[in-house]
Amino acid sequence: MTADHIPHTFQVDLRGLVDLLSHHLYSSPRVYLRELLQNAVDAITARRAEQPDSPARVRLHAEAGGLRVTDTGIGLTEADVHNLLATIGRSSKREGLESARAGFLGQFGIGLLACFVVAEEIRVVSRSARDTAAPPVEWTARDDGSYTVRTLPGDAHPEPGTTVYLTARPGTGEWLAEDRVRTLAREFGTLLPYDVRVGEEAITDRPAVWERRYPNPAARRVALARHCHQQFGFTPLDSIDLEVPVAGVRGIAYVLPAAVSPAQRAGHRVHLKGMLLTERAEDLLPDWAFFVRCVIDTDSLRPTASRESLYADETLAAVRDALGARIKDWFTGLAAGEPERLAQFLSVHHLGVKSLARHDRDVLTTMLPWLPFETTDGQLSLAEFARRHPVVHFTRTVDEYRQVAAIAAAQGIGVVNGGYTYDAELVELLPSVRPGTDVTELDSDTVAAHLDPVDPAEELALSGFLAAARSKLDPLGCDVVLRTFHPVSVPALHLDDRSARQERARAEEEAQADDLWAGILGSLRGSAPRARLVLNHHNPLVRRIARIDDPELAGTAAEALYGQALLMAPRPLRPADSALLNRAFMDLLRWATHSDGQEESR
Repeated sequence: MTADHIPHTFQVDLRGLVDLLSHHLYSSPRVYLRELLQNAVDAITARRAEQPDSPARVRLHAEAGGLRVTDTGIGLTEADVHNLLATIGRSSKREGLESARAGFLGQFGIGLLACFVVAEEIRVVSRSARDTAAPPVEWTARDDGSYTVRTLPGDAHPEPGTTVYLTARPGTGEWLAEDRVRTLAREFGTLLPYDVRVGEEAITDRPAVWERRYPNPAARRVALARHCHQQFGFTPLDSIDLEVPVAGVRGIAYVLPAAVSPAQRAGHRVHLKGMLLTERAEDLLPDWAFFVRCVIDTDSLRPTASRESLYADETLAAVRDALGARIKDWFTGLAAGEPERLAQFLSVHHLGVKSLARHDRDVLTTMLPWLPFETTDGQLSLAEFARRHPVVHFTRTVDEYRQVAAIAAAQGIGVVNGGYTYDAELVELLPSVRPGTDVTELDSDTVAAHLDPVDPAEELALSGFLAAARSKLDPLGCDVVLRTFHPVSVPALHLDDRSARQERARAEEEAQADDLWAGILGSLRGSAPRARLVLNHHNPLVRRIARIDDPELAGTAAEALYGQALLMAPRPLRPADSALLNRAFMDLLRWATHSDGQEESR
């Protein structure tokens, strides 16, 4: 072997590695306690794989400026200490225990290194359960990368197992204080399978709250509600048992008592073999299930290297689908047997069910009689609305609905407000689950067609007023028509669909553009209908205005009616509309004061 090909060993800067762990891999120094618990639990698991009746205890004792953690696990020999503790990245799970590996929490071999985040010195005293003749061994390591190993007398650690001593680094003593240790132990280890105590206080609390026996369903609901409040800070609307035996997943989903935004990322609590992995698992459930928060324990999902989140793989995707199916089964079960609970749920979380119904035909079919929609007949399901109206009209925006709702209802036109999230999509899917249902988007022509025409002779008599009104409103891209409709209290209706607005916007751009761009926009000119101001001949005010002889005053009155109709729509006013409203108001004031002056002079 030439000098150029002599292999060399990486030199590890332990201080730099500790800095990397504390500032980049782990989110907080608190994970040091999770690593200690993990090592202790894995050691006990390894011993029980060989000695099923061996004790299973973990004890934590906060001491002045440090922490002592003792377990009854497999223990280490001197050879194990050199091979495992002093080699970064080496794990006992890779050394002859593959058959028991499924029971281990740790998979990455970082081990005690994380404890250097809070400790300047780690001392491990261990006695092997495999080789009972081997003496106890002590391994002492400092954060400068140095370590020492020595054997101890037999009475230094009489029983098999391991004791870890941490000495706090300056400024981190609070992390090793008893209250903080107890809090962290409860946070991470409540569901661990072994007896874990801080001092004399028990930490583990098994079986999990969702797996316990209760005297009756009411007692279980109370216990689950208390658990939800402890974990998430709210009292749930309901709870859903989650179980995927094939993936070793079991837990509970809590339904939020108030509506939340679909964009809000949910944080779920995930335990891996009893150890808390993360409180912020975001990809555990499908996106549509944003109305629940989960607590689960799993045997199969893989953690990332930091063990603070889940590894995105096929197993996680399969579990996500299975849990989503369980939630879907829950509310379809309510639809079948508990309509009052379902109605209570949908009154808060209909948005989540609507989101799912867009893509799941079974959910759409099942939930169609229950999902609420805003309609001209009030809050109704689409199924009930379709039974009342042979044609289901809908609008795509809330503004369009508000513009025509009162008029359409008075004319007997059934309209669904499709302007809310997912509603228009679901209305369009209605024929797929109710064959024969006629669904069409409402436009201004449909509304106008349901308004009654005025007698031709009466309309001819008002032709002068109509001409003056059309002359005033033509620059605004609006036609004027005369109809009779209800309610009588509405003097004028502004009908304007999206195609008309698009054409108006194109015309405004064309008027301001240079010759080249104006030519391009001109070539795009379509035959889209213009907006219409529909005057109600039943309205007494319109009748009086129509008898005005002065064309200028009649035009000003028409502008005022146009402005009032725009305000009733409602819709944002363009600068030209605002200018028209101001001008009409001032002209009417001048006319009124001028008339009063003439009366007084007489």
